[in-house]
Amino acid sequence: MQAGMEQANQAMEKQRVALLSLLASFGLAVVKFAAALFSGSLALLSEAFHSLLDCGATALTLVAVRVSDKPADKEHPYGHAKVESVAALVETGLLFAVCAWVAYESITRLIWGGHEVTLSWWLFAILAASIIIDFNRSRSLSRVASKTSSDALAADALHFTADMWSSGAVMIGLALVALGFDWGDSAAALVVSGFIARAAYALGSRTLNTLLDAAPEGITALVEEAAEQTDGVLSINRLRSRPAGSTVFVDLAVDIPRTLPAPAQEKLRDSLTIRIRREIKDVDLALQLVPVALDTETAFEKVTHVAAGHGLLIHHLTVQDLNGSLAVSFDLEVDGNLSLEAAHELATALEDDIRDGLGGHVEVESHIEPISPRLIEGHEPPKAKAKSVTATLMRLARKERLLSDLHNIRIRETEKGLFVHYHCRFAPEVSVEAAHGTVDHIEIALMKTIPGIQRVIAHAEPLGQKRHKL
Repeated sequence: MQAGMEQANQAMEKQRVALLSLLASFGLAVVKFAAALFSGSLALLSEAFHSLLDCGATALTLVAVRVSDKPADKEHPYGHAKVESVAALVETGLLFAVCAWVAYESITRLIWGGHEVTLSWWLFAILAASIIIDFNRSRSLSRVASKTSSDALAADALHFTADMWSSGAVMIGLALVALGFDWGDSAAALVVSGFIARAAYALGSRTLNTLLDAAPEGITALVEEAAEQTDGVLSINRLRSRPAGSTVFVDLAVDIPRTLPAPAQEKLRDSLTIRIRREIKDVDLALQLVPVALDTETAFEKVTHVAAGHGLLIHHLTVQDLNGSLAVSFDLEVDGNLSLEAAHELATALEDDIRDGLGGHVEVESHIEPISPRLIEGHEPPKAKAKSVTATLMRLARKERLLSDLHNIRIRETEKGLFVHYHCRFAPEVSVEAAHGTVDHIEIALMKTIPGIQRVIAHAEPLGQKRHKL
């Protein structure tokens, strides 16, 4: 909401400064034309035409900024900001046209002689006032253009800057005429045409860059630096940027390890996005993560990635090195209602892709088993049964020297059979393999002793730490 209010305030500021510039341009044009007709000065007439052109250009700017501030829609997904660049391009053409006319008239008068110029002190007063107005309007327009990244307002600022310098040239020309140098007026007009041409060239180059979607200066380096500073980014796969008014659209694709877990990928995406938005104001970022294989991937990681690509669940994955050849085996979980033929087709397709991914002669085999139901109805068993299972579990646990402190024992009865849950403790230095072997030994013994047990789930914890919550 705050961003929307800021955009609305910027739009109002752009329109206000454009309207004030229109009024200033119109007033200066009228006064200069009157002075040019009185004096017969070509330099002053060219300056009057310049101001009149600025008036028309500013009117065009006012329309352009209103249109460009419209939000994006289905027909214009990137917004309407390019309208400002089109307006600036039109202004560039008008500037070159005036420049050519003034230059032609100036050279003609310098060669063949010109009209007599009538001088008066108020001509110099008009030009001095014009310079002051041009300076203030140029500074105001430049400030708002820089703040809002407006091409049209920047073009207007250039117009007023050119006016300021050309008015100064006209004053010098008229001063030369007053000193008896009749060619001073035509020479000043020629200098004015040079100022107009220079402003037109600068504006045209910048406008064409925007319309041709040239990458904004420095944007590529900023994005590359942000990518380099983000852990997990291997390289930039694609980088394109284009300006549209105050917004910079950045289309970025970066290569990341394909083994990077989904949570880590999201963290990487957020981190890179924050870095880019911190460096580039008003950026519209389209970011794509491209998972790629690394030469350093282990066979285990490759198999896991291939299975994930198939959308299949595997466990008990084992990779053996048999004198330089690999042997891969795993349990594959599929829907228990699938026919064996359909399940076998899934397994075969997965095995083939694993062989292709590992390369060379690879032995791959899978054990197909049904996926456990996602939701099983459970309830407390009869007290006698629960007491018997608990007692047997405690007795078997006492035989294991590594295990201690059985707690949170729960027995649940389901249509699949009994589920036994418990927590236990081991010394902190005991390896995971040793702890797992111990609870596996208890599970096997318990299932042999008490028929009907479907699963035994043991949660191992290190001694010396707070008991794990349920």
